[in-house]
Amino acid sequence: MRIEVKVPVLAESVTDATLMNWRKKSGEFVHRDELLVELETDKVVLEVTAPEDGVLAEVVKHDGETAVSNELLAIIDTEAKASVKPVAAKSPAKASAPAQADAMLSPAARKLAGEHQIDANLITGTGKDGRITKEDVLSAIQQPKEQTAAPKSVQSAASAPAPAPAATPQPPTLFDSEDRPSKRVPMTRLRKRIAERLKDAQNTAACLTTFNEVNMQPVMDLRNRYKESFEKEYGTKLGFMSFFVKAAVEALKKFPVINASIDGDDIVYHSFFDIGVAVSSDRGLVVPVLRNADQLSFAEIEGSIIEYAQKAREGKLSMEELTGGTFTITNGGVFGSLLSTPILNPPQSAILGMHKTQARPVVENGQVVARPMMYLALTYDHRLIDGHEAVLFLVTLKQALEDPARMLLQI
Repeated sequence: MRIEVKVPVLAESVTDATLMNWRKKSGEFVHRDELLVELETDKVVLEVTAPEDGVLAEVVKHDGETAVSNELLAIIDTEAKASVKPVAAKSPAKASAPAQADAMLSPAARKLAGEHQIDANLITGTGKDGRITKEDVLSAIQQPKEQTAAPKSVQSAASAPAPAPAATPQPPTLFDSEDRPSKRVPMTRLRKRIAERLKDAQNTAACLTTFNEVNMQPVMDLRNRYKESFEKEYGTKLGFMSFFVKAAVEALKKFPVINASIDGDDIVYHSFFDIGVAVSSDRGLVVPVLRNADQLSFAEIEGSIIEYAQKAREGKLSMEELTGGTFTITNGGVFGSLLSTPILNPPQSAILGMHKTQARPVVENGQVVARPMMYLALTYDHRLIDGHEAVLFLVTLKQALEDPARMLLQI
């Protein structure tokens, strides 16, 4: 029986996905639930597994191509025997040289090569497994025509006017040269999406940032006092992010407009507190969401953040875990940032930036003393949030962190 392998149903906000890497080749035997191919969307990487045991009889979509929900990717033959060898499928070795080269072209590169009549056999691919990228074709176009022109172009060149015998080579772009080479790589879909959303936030919202600072000594003392018993009880370490999430929730309850969003001409006030926590990964910054953070304990918050960080590194965050959110917290302090102005995460109206805790001189009771201080930055949409609400929000946050008992008593 022949079984179709299709693209999973994508989220409503995701139109298509790009095939990243086929783990199996046509003709190879695959086992049920074995990873076949990875699909990259604007938000997450999806894994497509084999629905049944069988031979991968046909691959319809190849690396670098795009596909939409429920589009056919491949066909598995469940009646084929495990002894079937890859050569039983269309063997690349029997294909003609032009066909082989054409198969190594990405869709964008194939289109560009056709427009400029470039012979793919004369191009050296720099992509994965020797795949010819759009940049490789662009480089070939810039080379002398006698080295890269397709055979038809060479034949027709006899009747065309001869080019100037001493053509001046094109100057290197972006100050690139043989002794100072540059590397050009395509942006991932996630990086493109990050760039698009951040630029959209700057173009749409009236972004303004206000600052305050918090004395972290009370939180540090509390954490040091209970971190061993906390870890023994719950099996997870007590970090600082749970304190900030709890303090932010209490401040959002007092100033609900900061937890709101703009929808057209309407203001949407959310009765729930879904807090996004920015997590860095090799593919870029992602923001998984802590649902109903007001109902989570310190241990549940810390455990969820650790789990999200691990999934982000492995590229296994689900669409549901990245969707929504009413307020975001980002911590640049873990990388050493002393002060920054975070950018909104649309359609949210505010984002809190944490920074490095550093000993600084402060005045207490008329005396100059050293305290572990952290700068806080709140970027907000001034179309919706007034300055005094933003300032009071930060003051409330500061008070909760400098006197953690406030969070327990909700005062």
